[in-house]
Amino acid sequence: PPTNLYKFCLNLLLFLHFITSSPFVFVPPFLVKLLHPLTTTMSSCRKMRYPSFSLLREYNILFIRGLMVLFLSCLTIRLNFSISSIPSSLKALPLKGHFSFEEADLKHVARDFGNRYQSHPMAVLHPKSVSDIADTIKHIWNLGPGSHLTVAARGHGHSLQGQAQSHGGVVINMESLSVPEMQVYAGESPYVDVSGGELWINILHETLRYGLTPRSWTDYLHLTVGGTLSNAGVSGQAFRHGPQISNVQKLEIVTGTGEVVNCSEEQNGDLFHSVLGGLGQFGIITKARIFLEPAPTMVKWIRVLYTDFIAFTRDQEKLIFAEEAFDYVEGFVIINRTGLLNNWRSSFNPQDPVQASKFKSDGRTLFCLELAKYYNLEETLVVNQEVEKHLSHLNHIPSTLFLTEVTYVDFLDRVHISEVKLRSKGLWDVPHPWLNLFIPKTKIHHFAEVVFGNIVTETSNGPVLIYPVNKSKWDNRTSVVIPDEDIFYLVAFLASAVPSSNGSDGLEHILSQNKKILEYCEKADLGVKQYLPHYTTQEAWRLHFGSRWQIFQQRKSVYDPLAILAPGQQIFQKSITFS
Repeated sequence: PPTNLYKFCLNLLLFLHFITSSPFVFVPPFLVKLLHPLTTTMSSCRKMRYPSFSLLREYNILFIRGLMVLFLSCLTIRLNFSISSIPSSLKALPLKGHFSFEEADLKHVARDFGNRYQSHPMAVLHPKSVSDIADTIKHIWNLGPGSHLTVAARGHGHSLQGQAQSHGGVVINMESLSVPEMQVYAGESPYVDVSGGELWINILHETLRYGLTPRSWTDYLHLTVGGTLSNAGVSGQAFRHGPQISNVQKLEIVTGTGEVVNCSEEQNGDLFHSVLGGLGQFGIITKARIFLEPAPTMVKWIRVLYTDFIAFTRDQEKLIFAEEAFDYVEGFVIINRTGLLNNWRSSFNPQDPVQASKFKSDGRTLFCLELAKYYNLEETLVVNQEVEKHLSHLNHIPSTLFLTEVTYVDFLDRVHISEVKLRSKGLWDVPHPWLNLFIPKTKIHHFAEVVFGNIVTETSNGPVLIYPVNKSKWDNRTSVVIPDEDIFYLVAFLASAVPSSNGSDGLEHILSQNKKILEYCEKADLGVKQYLPHYTTQEAWRLHFGSRWQIFQQRKSVYDPLAILAPGQQIFQKSITFS
């Protein structure tokens, strides 16, 4: 009967009121105010033997409302208690390094080179040992799915779109990881053991002391080992030696459960290949063994121009298969640049100064082939003859041949020289809406015709790189995604946006241009894959990985089942449950 239901509701409400009135349970003031009408009308209800139906409905609605607010309040109190206890639980960990909760530290790691995304963590870990990283991750793992905490490893901060950020979580400053110290092993198969937070520029300087050098590089060396190996690490040497992930012998990894694992092709091979190019999803690289080779001392650095894109790509492809030709093959696109060759004169010497002075680049689309030949001083005569021979087989514009000779270190660290100049002008810490694409060889001409003919109208905002790589130098067991052709091209739009500009050098214009390029690639079904990929939905990531998505997902469930690691990639989201 209605009266029995009403009595039951009143009794339950009284019971709840008694519980919430306990001195041991905090009741928010807004909940007391909400329940007040219910408790103050109880005495009048007792005088009524049979309350009206409308009154019953009113009290039932009030009762349900109060019950819901009570539940939400308890949930909020529990969440607030859990969250407030997290910093103290992190502080209690016995670490050699330390956590920082300072606002300046949090703001620093909330930004990256892309300068477009900002996501503040709860804490920054400055580890002094691998165990600091392992203990932190294991602690978060032990908190279980009820914890919101995630972990992102941050190297030199050169992510483009927040990939090394962790909103409300923990960011690990990998550059603080000072051990193990770098160890170079010379011999028949030389290698160097380095920390995952070591910069490649430091590895270069240390290995050169032994007359050795890593085989594969990126164009910019002020990046950490863990950062480049989590992506691929590609530059003009990749056609010969493959990317950096093809030049690693051994890794030490901290997985998403806090386990420290040594791995190589022979030992824990699945984890080894998962982490290489794995976008930080399966573990944090704390140590790597990198293959080395004898180091040269000098570099002959060459640039030549083309107006014909077909001739340009034909020569590039010829050179990446030529024996004993060049050690580095890249290229870039130049659209509507004024006084191009005059700008080169500050660093390069024209072979024919008179003819070079007559060349005009205004309003033209040109393609520059950039080459490098490594050598030692005693080999100068032989190297000059070899370079001349190989250049004679190319179809470039003869008057645009420029050459220079620099040290091996100056060549590899060439981008840093530009960085110093840009920093001095306040133009380094600006938005960098970069777009990097892998394009199959069979589609590169279609791509160039549309993109360089219709979409990109100038290249003054930053370089547009374009060069071929050989798929046979890439290991398909790694996690990196590349086109399914024997030769594919890296095309990189490396623009810098001018803050507050509404013109062609502004952020919105460059982002719109990038969007048009991606839309064209998808509409034309070119089979393009993003390098340093960025997607915001799991469905987009599924399309990116294609047939390899299932393997990627399975590896995630094994090595980081709670999705603690690298949340900034937005591939997997940590599911929070309440027990």
